[in-house]
Amino acid sequence: MRDEYDFSSAKRANEVPHLAKLQAESESGKSRITIFLDDDVLAEFKKRASQSGKGYQTLINEALRHSISPDSAPITVEVLRKILHEELHVA
Repeated sequence: MRDEYDFSSAKRANEVPHLAKLQAESESGKSRITIFLDDDVLAEFKKRASQSGKGYQTLINEALRHSISPDSAPITVEVLRKILHEELHVA
């Protein structure tokens, strides 16, 4: 390893096509991250992605979005049963 490096002729990131593309993507409201998921969780999202025609990362993002905003989550059978049970119990 050298004590000093000369970067005077180095290109800026926006001058390198691949790096410019990464910069443009990061300005689109999304961030590139590394995350560890359990194998079975990832397999399930990939299975659902192939069935729905969406990407598995899109499905993971939607699931995370629903978890932080449960009011916008779709009504499941379990939720419907709970609501009906509560309403019938009151009546």
